[in-house]
Amino acid sequence: MSTSSEPAIGYIPPKGEWERREPGALGFDPAALADALKFAEATEINWPVDLHDRAPKGVAHPNDRVLGPLKKRSTPAGLVIRGGYIVGEYGEPSSVEVTFSATKSYIATLAGQAVENGLIRNAGDRVAEYIDDGGFSSDHNAKITWEQCLQQTSEWEGELFGLPDSIDRGRVVGSDAGMAGDISTGVVHDSNSARELQEPGTYWEYNDVRMNRVALSLLRLYGETLPAVLKRNVMDPIGASDTWEWHGYETSMVDLNGKRVESVAGGAHWGGGIWINTFDHARYGLLCLRRGHWGDQQIIPESWIYAMTEPCTIKPEYGYMWWLNHEGSLSDVGSTRSFAARGAGGNVVFIDPERDIVIVVRWCDDPKVVVDRILGALTA
Repeated sequence: MSTSSEPAIGYIPPKGEWERREPGALGFDPAALADALKFAEATEINWPVDLHDRAPKGVAHPNDRVLGPLKKRSTPAGLVIRGGYIVGEYGEPSSVEVTFSATKSYIATLAGQAVENGLIRNAGDRVAEYIDDGGFSSDHNAKITWEQCLQQTSEWEGELFGLPDSIDRGRVVGSDAGMAGDISTGVVHDSNSARELQEPGTYWEYNDVRMNRVALSLLRLYGETLPAVLKRNVMDPIGASDTWEWHGYETSMVDLNGKRVESVAGGAHWGGGIWINTFDHARYGLLCLRRGHWGDQQIIPESWIYAMTEPCTIKPEYGYMWWLNHEGSLSDVGSTRSFAARGAGGNVVFIDPERDIVIVVRWCDDPKVVVDRILGALTA
């Protein structure tokens, strides 16, 4: 992807602070932006407040149920960042919320740091060359590469934390319905009726069992829990609050160097995942907007930002656990180089490098429409 027009430096909010600027000073029509934010706050996802009521109930499989923590959600909230400054906000951005599959983009970041630090030599390497816990020992799984795991084309087969991969086969997630608030639903078959496996790298599927397998592989690679790695390597350096959490399941305790530790979830399909406030989401979005730079620190390799946002050959709207806008699936107004972390329930971190903008929305029924209303308020 081209590197032109991407801001790498600029205002960096200190921990616990974030400077606000008047919208008009940063290229927005103030009245139009105010209307867009009012619309965003009113565009609430049609979900129950208690997220347990949305969770699977063990029909497809005895463990297809809440296995990890869940909590009640709040009302819609959001932030608009331009040039690093807050130019618009609504709701309660400080409220810590379940974020569903937006968690996956954080996992991709940790994978990139593993490459940078030499824990992974190349994303094209087979995972079996690094992980010997039995998860990649079969003839089929032994072919799987790190890149295929990150692009969700691995076709990994097996059972993890009491959940067979087949429980999520046939799940339909994508841009077919635009950037809808609910990207968690789809056709999910039980293990007896799941579709036939394909060769690794030849079939794209949104599968949370496989995503949890990626998280477990990174845990083994780092030799410590992913929340500890994320805190030290990303969240503390960017000045995130101490309120975010990352959960696994009641079934996801594993042995690590003789100790029992929790392997975390890559979403909240069965509970768990990252819980985070909107300000911290926005800091992470600003880090990615700045090509991994935070002040004078290079937190994410710049080359990895480009790798994460390179289209998957067989699923061009998807990169390394990031959704891409080069075909207009995220926004009709945003640039084709925009990308987003997306989670069910309308939890989105949208980044437009050409406009130097980060937009975070929570519990939004139609993020694409809301993002376009906000971007439509730009005058420069």
